Order: sequence, then C-alpha cells, then structure tokens
Amino acid sequence: MEEKRNNLKELYPTKIAGITLRPVREGEEGMVLHFIRGIAEYEKMSGDVVATEEGLHRAIFEQYACNVLFVEREGVPVGFCLYFHTFSTFCGKTNLYLEDLFLNEEVRGQGIGREVFHILMEIALAEGCERFEWACLNWNAPSIGFYRKMGASPMSDWTTWRMTAGEMRKQLQAEGKELA
Repeated sequence: MEEKRNNLKELYPTKIAGITLRPVREGEEGMVLHFIRGIAEYEKMSGDVVATEEGLHRAIFEQYACNVLFVEREGVPVGFCLYFHTFSTFCGKTNLYLEDLFLNEEVRGQGIGREVFHILMEIALAEGCERFEWACLNWNAPSIGFYRKMGASPMSDWTTWRMTAGEMRKQLQAEGKELA
C-alpha cells in the first residue's frame, strides 16, 4: 500500500478555477478529523465519531490503510475524501472504496464533487481497480441524485452488514474465547 501512496500526485488540478486536490501530509490529521466531524454532523451521526488524530495518523501514515485527499480552494481546505482499496475475488482485482466525501456547505453545488469523482476514477483506473464503490444513507436524496447523474447505480441485491468491536467481543466471550 505504501507504493500506492507514493504514486499519488502532489496536486490534482480540476476544471474549476482555484480548486485542486492534494494528498494529506503528516501533521494534518486534525484537519482530517475536522472534516470527519463535518460529515458526521451532516449525516446526523456526530455522537458516533470516536476517531482521534493519533488513530488517523497510524491508519494513514503507518498502516497505509487509507488515502486522504484534501479539496482546496486557493490553497485552503474546503473538503476532503477518504478512500481505500478492497479486493474482489470474483474479479481477481482491487477496487477503490470511497469511505467519505465531504465539502463545506459554501462550496457545494459548484461541480466540485464531480471533479473529485473524476479524479478518484482516474486514480482507480491507474491503479488497475475494477470497481469504484461507496455507500450512501437512504435518506440522503441530494447525494443519491448526484450519484445517479454520475452514472452510478445502487446495488439492490446486497445489504451491507456490520459488527462493531463491542459486538465481536461479546460474541467471542459468549463462546469462551480469550481476548488479547
């Protein structure tokens, strides 16, 4: 994964004057957390954010678990996207999974999201990804409309399932498993 991080460009220009994307740099974990809190507030899930700057640093710069691009207007961050790679056994290839895309309210509706998607598509194709995937809350009509305009379609045959760390511990303890 470090190799993929090293292949990221220093700057991704867009067709919108003054708008660029660039990879996060060490020491900017606080700005990543700021945007995570912004998307959580938008999604009415602020109470669910437990991320820390230290955890983000570890995930981004030590484990290379994800990549973050800041959306900047005239060099000032106005949004971000966080993505990582998954693997499809059926395709035998990696996929690019977009975990979060968030833009400050004052820059929404200007075509910036479209530009971010185009850059992510270019990254995915350059890295040999077969798919570009993400999840969206069912009530988020503005985003659903945007995704449809981009040519995406929902996967109606699949439901995303989740177990939290607490649920995993509970299940393993119920089975008498010793936890580290």
